Amino acid sequence: MVISLKTSFRLSGEDNTMSGGIQWFTQMSLVQPLVICGPSGSGKSTLLKYLMDEFGDYFGFSVSHTTRKPRNGEVHGKDYYFVDRKEMEEAVNNGEFIEFVEFSGNMYGTSKKAVKNIQAQDRICILDIEIEGVKNIKKTDLNPRYVFIKPPSLSVLEERLRGRGTETEESIQRRLAKAKEEIKYGETPENFHLVLVNDSVKNTYKYLREFLIKDIEELKRIRNK
Repeated sequence: MVISLKTSFRLSGEDNTMSGGIQWFTQMSLVQPLVICGPSGSGKSTLLKYLMDEFGDYFGFSVSHTTRKPRNGEVHGKDYYFVDRKEMEEAVNNGEFIEFVEFSGNMYGTSKKAVKNIQAQDRICILDIEIEGVKNIKKTDLNPRYVFIKPPSLSVLEERLRGRGTETEESIQRRLAKAKEEIKYGETPENFHLVLVNDSVKNTYKYLREFLIKDIEELKRIRNK
């Protein structure tokens, strides 16, 4: 297990004003949102399930928008907000999104309203997003905690992707190529507060939990006032 802790980021209470920033975010909640990022197959979903199973009352997921069609079992408003391209492009042009990216011909993005809804419930907002989304958020004053989850190696990641039984060979190769770029960015000093190598889900969750527990305890204290 390799753990890398970055401490050079601005914390709550410092001057977070940036040109074109969305300053109302820092006033919406006394605890910072959580941005979690990592390649497909890194184990993010499992770690987040552990977190929600233990502390579900203190966290909430920001539901992203996408222009792709729903897959079997996906629910509008729960998995994604499924919208058409024209609607999403208009919302982006109106400044309604914190970040958005395009992948495989579809748009994905996080709206300001989605984050605001979670913060209004006195919960820590979780944003499970990709590298380009992280880069866009860094241009705002959302001021989250950034966590990167990486696999032990690309070969292990490939095994995980093949083990799903749902990926074509083309899809696997595309995801592996993308993972190389994501890992390079994730390992770059100061891009993330915390970098975890997910070689054991239980151990990795232990370190993620330790990283977040102060925010959880602070939120408990605020609610009990």
